[in-house]
Amino acid sequence: MYAGELLSVLPVKRVIGELPANVSEISIDSRALQEDSMFICLSGYTVDGHDFAQQAVDAGATIIVAERELALQGNCAQVIVRDTNRAMGLLASKFFDYPSQDMTMIGVTGTNGKTSVSGIIQNMLQSMGTKSALTGTIGFNLNGILYESANTTNDVLSTQQMIFRAKMEGCRVMTMEVSSHGLALGRLAGVDYDVAIFTNLTHDHLDFHGTMEDYGQAKGLLFSQLGQDLEKNKHVVLNADDAWSERYAKLTPFPVWRYGLASEHADFRATNCTYENFKTNFDMHTPEGTFAISMDLLGEFNVYNVLAAATMFYARGYALEQIVEHIQLLPPVKGRMEKVPSDLPIEIFIDYAHTPDAIEKAIDAAQPYKQGKVIFLVGTGGNRDKSKRPSMAEKASKADYVILTTDDPRYEAYESITGDLAKGMTHDQFACIGDRAEAVRHAIEIAEPGDMIIFAGKGHEDFQIIENTKYPHSDAEIAIAEGKKKFL
Repeated sequence: MYAGELLSVLPVKRVIGELPANVSEISIDSRALQEDSMFICLSGYTVDGHDFAQQAVDAGATIIVAERELALQGNCAQVIVRDTNRAMGLLASKFFDYPSQDMTMIGVTGTNGKTSVSGIIQNMLQSMGTKSALTGTIGFNLNGILYESANTTNDVLSTQQMIFRAKMEGCRVMTMEVSSHGLALGRLAGVDYDVAIFTNLTHDHLDFHGTMEDYGQAKGLLFSQLGQDLEKNKHVVLNADDAWSERYAKLTPFPVWRYGLASEHADFRATNCTYENFKTNFDMHTPEGTFAISMDLLGEFNVYNVLAAATMFYARGYALEQIVEHIQLLPPVKGRMEKVPSDLPIEIFIDYAHTPDAIEKAIDAAQPYKQGKVIFLVGTGGNRDKSKRPSMAEKASKADYVILTTDDPRYEAYESITGDLAKGMTHDQFACIGDRAEAVRHAIEIAEPGDMIIFAGKGHEDFQIIENTKYPHSDAEIAIAEGKKKFL
């Protein structure tokens, strides 16, 4: 792209040196650059991109976007702006020619359920034969092929690159998990959403946001940023059973659709929920009548997730008969109350639950299938929101036996994490085992035929972060290996 054309999106800037004719790429990584690239210096939590500007020039960067003038050697121009993060949003969107405008963009936000709702939507689109993409906690799913990504909501540049790649691969729809961090930090600049979905808001991430009020306001940015152009076919889908929905409804002029179980005002509502033979059954009330649903997704929380997806599809003009058909074809969402197949005389589930609300819902989902004990293993991350730990253990106390462990301990001592959790336990049938692999083995050790074990916190993840390093770890693999030793 012509350098002058690209930089025209920055109305306030100071240019030092002579600009090159073209820009071949934009990067924030000084280690991997093409010739004639633009390097943007970002000030992060642990590193400052300004410190790597010279390395970027040596690697081929001919434009450095920075917040201050730098003493650089080599043939490069410097573009000085007040905020490089904000500038990156403008530059990345322009460089990739605003790709979100050429697809139906769906954003899903909330404390719990983002991954499940997004996965359900992606699965239904794929089964309908629609080329589609998904980005979030599980990575970047492009037409059914999964690629790893670092965060639930990536930086602005990575986000625009993924949307552009999806567009080039012929995707018509892209679903994105939208985190409160991503919204608050402006990582979604330039993404033009057509549908915004809200799942729920419960205690989480207060180490970052400070208060529930600020946390809730950050989520609300998704709805307020839909804009005011009513010629566009945009929709908002809200959980009618969550009080925050009414606040979010006031943030947008676009049509608001509601789903839920308790509220009689929901456009899509579920009643008569039953759980048997590892299936969930319910009646789905819609604007066009009631449909009997039987699906493989377990628990009341998955009823909410499916209602959210169904409401979205209906708002976008899909026929109800088609929606119902594909709901009943849904496989379990990866890592969300996912039953681990085995020949063992116990039932094993993995789940991503890492908030008090999600933990309670996971245990509630297990109750209809309970034969022996419910053994619940739960951990939380180190150097993160400590205030939710006692509440997590309090909710975990609904299980017959609880194992308190770590999630990604990072730099925090095992005993600090498990000690905070233990403060919330309401019975004495629990163990504190900081080493997660040992905790998983302990769960198998105490299990008896007919018991159910739920490994919570990691879900599908196959790693654990200790200090600043990822180590291989899979709850399911360890549990199956130990179970075979014990039972087979």
